[in-house]
Amino acid sequence: MKTVLDAGALVAVDRRNRMIGAQLRVLQQQGTPIRASAAAVGQVWRDGRKQANLARVLAGVGIEALGKDDGKRIGELLALAGSADVVDAHVALMTAPADLVLTSDPGDIGDLLQARRVPARVQGV
Repeated sequence: MKTVLDAGALVAVDRRNRMIGAQLRVLQQQGTPIRASAAAVGQVWRDGRKQANLARVLAGVGIEALGKDDGKRIGELLALAGSADVVDAHVALMTAPADLVLTSDPGDIGDLLQARRVPARVQGV
């Protein structure tokens, strides 16, 4: 099991949201791998000199780049789910059964996971 962060979760980290900060610390202490999409990081990252908290957290997060065939997989998933957010779709593709997704948009992520038939836990931040 791993935890996947979407852009909204990264924004919460950047804004020093105490709840997500505490949750990430517990997950790290438990040895739970934490992952994020490189595209989600791109949505949030603006200036590392002003985003020290986000930079510190990202140092312990596995960043997954979009692969050669991910564009096609993302497009197919978006069509299947009737959605349009490429980054959310990449987050959904990164998610495996029993994973936890921390997101600011549990409805959209949930719809994408349902379209994939992936029984993961989705938690709003």
